[in-house]
Amino acid sequence: MSALRTERDRDLLRVTLARPERRNAFDASLIAELTAAFSDVGDARAVVLAGDGPSFCAGADVEWMRASVELSYDENVEDARRLQAMLAAIDESPAPVVCRVHGHALGGGAGLVACADIVLAARDTVFAFSEAKLGIIPAVISPFALAKIGPSWTRRYFATGERFGAERAHLMGLVHEVVDDLDAAVEHVLAELRTAGPEAARHAKRLVLDRPDGDETARRIAERRTSAEGQALLRAFLERRR
Repeated sequence: MSALRTERDRDLLRVTLARPERRNAFDASLIAELTAAFSDVGDARAVVLAGDGPSFCAGADVEWMRASVELSYDENVEDARRLQAMLAAIDESPAPVVCRVHGHALGGGAGLVACADIVLAARDTVFAFSEAKLGIIPAVISPFALAKIGPSWTRRYFATGERFGAERAHLMGLVHEVVDDLDAAVEHVLAELRTAGPEAARHAKRLVLDRPDGDETARRIAERRTSAEGQALLRAFLERRR
């Protein structure tokens, strides 16, 4: 049975972790399925990443972690590279990724949150970069977490592995909004994304990932101004048309 459910809803792709009995914890199968899903999102305007059951994602599956104890150093490196490829596929997805978080986002689950472009969390969600509690470190997720929340917060929460709530996650910048009605909040964000040019939204995300400067920024805005989409939407705005 698949550990992941993917559904195309018009211009939207929904990707849902579907191991509720394991609190959607990672194993090799789920990692492979997530990598494949985010490696080809087609022409989706946005991707919604969510989890079935009581938790978004509780991190690594216990049985998967137990198996890693028996692996050699080189085998562990390859195992970690597969996890890194999954996180990179989400982070670099051309379509904006909206993360719907509830219950728990622990360890690698918090890593998923760090890779998303827009994060909406239920008020009672619990987060943790909990690897230190297990005698390991959040190495693979660290580039994504550092990019999202910076060195100050990671120095504390990577070292302690302690849990923290949604309001603290919001203060840190890991979460954009803490809400009471998750589904309504997701729909509001999707409605906003649908008012943006689909190509422009993708190029805007790429702008943040690439962080160009100087002549490259001038080249990119010139490309968008002279593109068919840019011309059409700019003219509509100037002529006060939808």
